[in-house]
Order: sequence, then C-alpha cells, then structure tokens
Amino acid sequence: MATHLALLRGINLGSRNKVPMAELREVVTSLGYTGVTTYIQSGNVLFTAPDTDPAKLASALEAAITEAFGLRVSVVVLSRDDLAQILDRNPYREEPNPKLVHVVFLDTELPPELLDRVKAAESAVTAKGSRDAVAALGPALYLHTPDGFGTSELAQAVLRILVPSGKHHIAATARNWSTATKLLSLCEET
Repeated sequence: MATHLALLRGINLGSRNKVPMAELREVVTSLGYTGVTTYIQSGNVLFTAPDTDPAKLASALEAAITEAFGLRVSVVVLSRDDLAQILDRNPYREEPNPKLVHVVFLDTELPPELLDRVKAAESAVTAKGSRDAVAALGPALYLHTPDGFGTSELAQAVLRILVPSGKHHIAATARNWSTATKLLSLCEET
C-alpha cells in the first residue's frame, strides 16, 4: 500500500511545463522513496516514504523537480489516510456526475482572509445566476460546478485567489472527483 500521494500543480498543460511520467518516477525514486507509480499525465505520484511529514516530503519533491526539469512546481503531499479523510468529507455527494465536483487540495487550511475572498467570489457568481458552489473543509476546497468546471467563473476565481502571493504561499492543486477517488483506490492497491 502506498503511504503517500504527491499532487503536482500545473504540469503537462498543453505544451507548457512538460514532465514525462517515466522521468518523474525516476526523480521520485532517486529521493529514496519506494513503490513509485504515477497516474495519468497531470502529476499524480503514489509512493512510500519513511518520513511522514508532508511538508518535508513536498519540499524535497519540489527541489528535485526543479533540479531535474528546471520547473518551479508546487506540490501537495498527502498521506493515504489524509486523502481518505478529505474524500470522506465531500459535501456534494449527491452530484451524480463525478466530473462536476473538484477537490482543491491544499497544503494547509486557508487563512480567514483568503477564505473570505473565496466566499466573496462565490457570492458574486451566485448573484449573476451561477449554480456553482464552494465549501472549505480542512485542507481542501470542494467545488461543485453543475455547468462544467472549464467554464466556471467560480473555479477560475478560486484558482486565481490561491496563486501564491507575497503574503500567502499555499500550495494548491485541483483534481476532479473521478481522479481523486481513483487515486485513493490506487493507494490501496500499490
């Protein structure tokens, strides 16, 4: 069973930030982690590590990725149990289409200032008639986008708010519900 999951932000988006998965597995293995596997091209890495501190693991991965690929990429590391807990908290379970629910994985809970900005963005799009919604629970945001994630003003606003700034540096990356649940099942298989 994989003990950890690393979620990389913003790789393999069109022609930007290309990271071949075979090479990424080699980089992660070079850090001494075992059982390294990847899932799809969006930067999902399952592995086992003796260190249990997600911040230390993320820092080591970010440095190794920068060195190997010349890219500065944010990484969120979760233990298998943390991933299961985040998925268990989904407030949008009633949505039958798993591609309309996204989890924005964070490396920490949002500070009140950023949470207020997220809620203000939700209010603004709701006032325009949007059905989109967001919920913050622990180190995750849950986005429900009934009309599609790609066209969601709320999703775009939330991701802009989470871009690291001088005052706040929060690693954040989104996965749709199908991918998130598949990652948990892969943690249990490997």
